Amino acid sequence: MKIRTRFAPSPTGYMHVGNLRTALFAYLLAKHDGGDFILRIEDTDRERYVDGAVDLIYKALRDTGLKHDEGPDIGGDYGPYIQSERKNLYKEYAEELVRRGGAYYCFCDKERLDELKKRQEEAKVPSKYDGHCRHLTPEQIKEKLDSGCPYVIRQKIPRSGATTYHDEVFGDITTPNDTLDDNILLKSDGMPTYNFANVIDDHLMNITHVIRGSEYLPSTPKYNLLYEAFGWEIPKYVHCSPVMKDAQHKLSKRTGDASYEDFIEKGYLKDAVLNYIALLGWSPGDDREILTLDEMVEAFSVKGISKSPAIFDIEKLNWMNGEYIRKLTPEEFTKEAMPYYKQAVKRDVDYNVLTECLHDRTEKFSDIPEQLDFIDELPDYGIELYTHKKMKTNPENSLEALKNILPVLEGIDNWDGETIHTKLLELVSEMGVKNGMVLWPLRVALSGKPFTPGGGIEIARILGKEESIARVKRGIEKLQ
Repeated sequence: MKIRTRFAPSPTGYMHVGNLRTALFAYLLAKHDGGDFILRIEDTDRERYVDGAVDLIYKALRDTGLKHDEGPDIGGDYGPYIQSERKNLYKEYAEELVRRGGAYYCFCDKERLDELKKRQEEAKVPSKYDGHCRHLTPEQIKEKLDSGCPYVIRQKIPRSGATTYHDEVFGDITTPNDTLDDNILLKSDGMPTYNFANVIDDHLMNITHVIRGSEYLPSTPKYNLLYEAFGWEIPKYVHCSPVMKDAQHKLSKRTGDASYEDFIEKGYLKDAVLNYIALLGWSPGDDREILTLDEMVEAFSVKGISKSPAIFDIEKLNWMNGEYIRKLTPEEFTKEAMPYYKQAVKRDVDYNVLTECLHDRTEKFSDIPEQLDFIDELPDYGIELYTHKKMKTNPENSLEALKNILPVLEGIDNWDGETIHTKLLELVSEMGVKNGMVLWPLRVALSGKPFTPGGGIEIARILGKEESIARVKRGIEKLQ
């Protein structure tokens, strides 16, 4: 049987890390065995619907290379692939389920349900529907329907026994039926709830493997009871433990945790983000940490998915992004860095020199502007920066160094790295000191900072001859 997986997000905002991981695992499972990966938009929760969110879903999948075989934008044999366009379908199946005895009409109004909930809260018992409409006679139901009384359709959960199912990650799970609620399947406006629509759609779209978060483990018995009531084959389940920001708190877009789009805007490379997300709760079975999408497809196995929650380690992501950045060619790096260069530097500079300084020092591109904030304007700095224990410098010997550096820089006609380097090392030799005794004061005078992308020679190349000389003179004045 051909494997068919689906990614079924709700268009409620940006692509959250957990959602992208679900999409990735569904894609990898399907493609590892030559199966199909389907995109379905579950937009039945209209209150949370966000305009433009569907386009963000398309973009995230396209950018990360998770190409779906069927979906709203490309069609397929099992459409429509947007739940709101399948509304009439759900009503037909809900009514069929009533006829099969797996569901029933509920005419309880809001006032009664609110009062029921209040009594249960006061009694400190779990809040669930009390089955008031479960045993209405056919005549009573017909009378209410004929009179136009608003209704919902609820699932009729068995009052006794237990429901057991197998999850590919967590194994066999058994739930007593009397702990399950008679949840609403079809709302009064004719729209289905998630609990109902996803079962109908998964069956009609021939989904063989359902991959989703472990928060759906408690709901799965209800899904299986629906499959059984219809006489349908139950798909295989793969539930994934949550992605946590720490030991107590889950990552959540509702609490402002970063989305895929946020990471891209912060200067992370999409391939690095996807690689890191893949390793949140999954292992390829060896020590590899850097994997292309094709390598993930080849290595993927459900056996590699962990039951334990995955902690999102931003430092690990930064390291991995740095590894990907260093794999870029200088030309690729410059292209990716250009928006950040232009944000940080307004004066005319050689961007290739910036790339030489930053390529091996950058973990994410959004770090670049802060590293270049001295280029347009020299910051106001204190002379204590000239004191460096390792370089054996202090304000006094730094003043001497700058006074000797000035005529050397003024005498350079060919302002390039090799010439500047040669002339300054000749000065070091003449002064009979270590390199740092000359190059550290130069770095401070040119940047006004203790940490810079590159040393004094690189900074001089970036600033150009005129500005470099002006800043050395300013350093001399500050130290005198």
